[in-house]
Amino acid sequence: MAKFFGTNGIRGVFSEDFTLEFVHDMTLAIATYFKEGPILVGFDGRESSPIIAKVVCSALNFAGLNCNNVGLVPTPCLEYAVKKLGYSGGIMITASHNPPQYNGIKPVAKDGVEISRDDELIIEDIFLKKDWIKNPSKWGITDKEDRAINVYINGIISQIDLQKIKSKNIKVVLDLGNGVQAVTAPLFCKLLGCKTFLINEKVDGLFPGRGSEPTPQNLSDLSKTVKQNNADLGIAFDGDGDRSIFCDNNGEILTGDKSALILTKFIIQKNPNSLIITCLNSSSSIELVANEFNSQVIRTKVGSVEVSRKMVPTNALIGFEENGGFMFGKHNQVRDGCMTLALMLDLLATSEKTLSEETSNLPPSFTTKDKVACSQENSKKLIQSLKEEFPNSDTTDGIKISTNSRNWVMIRPSGTEPIIRIYGEAESQQKLDTLMSKYLQKVKSVISDNTFKTNC
Repeated sequence: MAKFFGTNGIRGVFSEDFTLEFVHDMTLAIATYFKEGPILVGFDGRESSPIIAKVVCSALNFAGLNCNNVGLVPTPCLEYAVKKLGYSGGIMITASHNPPQYNGIKPVAKDGVEISRDDELIIEDIFLKKDWIKNPSKWGITDKEDRAINVYINGIISQIDLQKIKSKNIKVVLDLGNGVQAVTAPLFCKLLGCKTFLINEKVDGLFPGRGSEPTPQNLSDLSKTVKQNNADLGIAFDGDGDRSIFCDNNGEILTGDKSALILTKFIIQKNPNSLIITCLNSSSSIELVANEFNSQVIRTKVGSVEVSRKMVPTNALIGFEENGGFMFGKHNQVRDGCMTLALMLDLLATSEKTLSEETSNLPPSFTTKDKVACSQENSKKLIQSLKEEFPNSDTTDGIKISTNSRNWVMIRPSGTEPIIRIYGEAESQQKLDTLMSKYLQKVKSVISDNTFKTNC
């Protein structure tokens, strides 16, 4: 198992377990894995990101690799630029949705997609053995990259009906969450002729507006602004701009599952016989939508790396996570908040229905998720306890306890924070509430018991 890489890159609390010394040495390991440059380096708006970027660039140069610093950009912008501009790889400095005190690094392969789980282990092995490049024949140099944002936005525009969207004068509320989509999403909407209303538009690594992760609980301003301005839709991005949560024209916040179902149906209507990749914790409704258009669904472990890396060899058209991470294979096999917005605008420009009406035509889906603070040690004990209690359950990733495909709960340790995540789906809201209440209580009880025994 990986020691440093979590569900999505390497993350930690800056200056505690994620120190500049650690970043330097880990970058040497990544440089050794890449073997050659140039490497594209970018970062999010966290306060520690610029200094980490300097250390990353210096370490790459120390290993003999050239690199270009693109500066402040969304993660999917860096990923697309790596692929489109011909870089040997990329390093994104971000902790995504984690609290402000965190930061992290995410290596990107030359195909513009996060490196595989196997490659993560290769980098960790180089790091632990300190078997990185030493005394190269010449030092690398650091330069700037100023083409990435234009290349990224033009790439997105090439996938949609620009003129049709322009003709509709769509009104959009952007909750930028003080994150780095503030650099690209407003510019993109302007090029599409949308009338935009901005919330939390200033990039701020402390995320003072509503926090770095968009959740139904912290998007009341988005909902209110949509209704006040009679907007066609609203969208909220996470800290590094790769995930997006939508708000319909009535101010209702959509789950990531629901928006993925809407977009999947829109895309595979035009592209039947397609392949869709999603995680074990996504709604079972995706199979119902896929079956309508003779398409197939493949499930993976939780994590965008799992989905992305499955999309590449299978040439899948669509990938998604329940958390608002949507991937459009024709653009790039990674989560991309701005590409997802573009697809939703494309849908609304071609549909005679509002977003709320599109949602009402979906198969009924009742899903939710929760989390409980839990140490890594107690997380392992909890999962083991549940495996013993429910021996016939799916243990591919944590544990998924199912009555049938439409009624289940999944419990797994987070790969990015010291918490346990609990996901559930049921045939009705009442059944879902009962299911989640039962397993939340069970999880807390087991954790409490383990904590007591550990302290004793």
